[in-house]
Amino acid sequence: PRFAAPAGGGESWKDCSGTVSAVEGLLRHRILSPVLRNVRVLLAYDGAQFYGWQRQEGFESVQQAMEEALEPLVRQRTVVHGAGRTDTGVHALGQVASFHADTRLDDGKLLFALNAHLPAGIAVQDLETCPDDFHAQRSARGKRYGYLVRLGPVRPPFGRAHSHWVPHALDLGAMRQAARAFLGERDFSAVANAGSPRRSNVRRIGALHLFARRRALGVLIQGDGFLYNMVRTIVGTLLDVGRGKLAAGAVPAILSAGDRREAGPTAPAEGLYLLSVLYPEPCFLRRRRRSWREGGPPGAGAGGGFFGTRLV
Repeated sequence: PRFAAPAGGGESWKDCSGTVSAVEGLLRHRILSPVLRNVRVLLAYDGAQFYGWQRQEGFESVQQAMEEALEPLVRQRTVVHGAGRTDTGVHALGQVASFHADTRLDDGKLLFALNAHLPAGIAVQDLETCPDDFHAQRSARGKRYGYLVRLGPVRPPFGRAHSHWVPHALDLGAMRQAARAFLGERDFSAVANAGSPRRSNVRRIGALHLFARRRALGVLIQGDGFLYNMVRTIVGTLLDVGRGKLAAGAVPAILSAGDRREAGPTAPAEGLYLLSVLYPEPCFLRRRRRSWREGGPPGAGAGGGFFGTRLV
């Protein structure tokens, strides 16, 4: 039968014979309510302004800021799932998050509205409706991190919250030799601090590169997953090799022994950046096309030109 809404704006719907209460809720959802959809966002944020990604009572986090910005737009509390739970002080140029929302705002308007409600330390770089089974964390197949080191005898007066300063000269050749020991699949207990419980400490690192430019050193690392503080401890170990505190040839034995006390220190959080999250499906295609039109590969120029290098 055909259904008609009551002329007086009442609460019930009628067909030609009377009230149809059994389908009233369905009709209201289909006709009057926004459509529930899955949305993923590409985020950049200044980790110096937040106590990490994960919401925690009494401390401002990136997740909390995202959820509070969404609430007035979708008129309900919405849980935002991040691909990686970055620690306090850790930055992101390519964090991915996802959430389900009831809204009639299209992707472009929702992106604009979100940025208007977010604090200055967070920016939504891109936003798109995605398949309903996509989950920013569970769908991820890997992550790419960068670590920025400033070199020189004098502490830089600017950017102290966004890089780690090392006043000593570093042996880049020895550091690159040591870096090769981390490649491949192995147990990384030696470079993991106690943190969230995990079933296994076995991870796979597919790429690890060091780039030196003037008075700066960049470390780029890509893997299928990382243990708590694993990237920062790898960087700390490489810096010990560069300073001559640890021999490059000793790193394979340290990894095999699995003793955290034998590896280098955990490098400070301020130098670490989450550059990108890897998925089996292509994501944020509009941004990729825009980057190519502007004369560079996706992500080119991020991090002052240092972390725009692609790991392929």
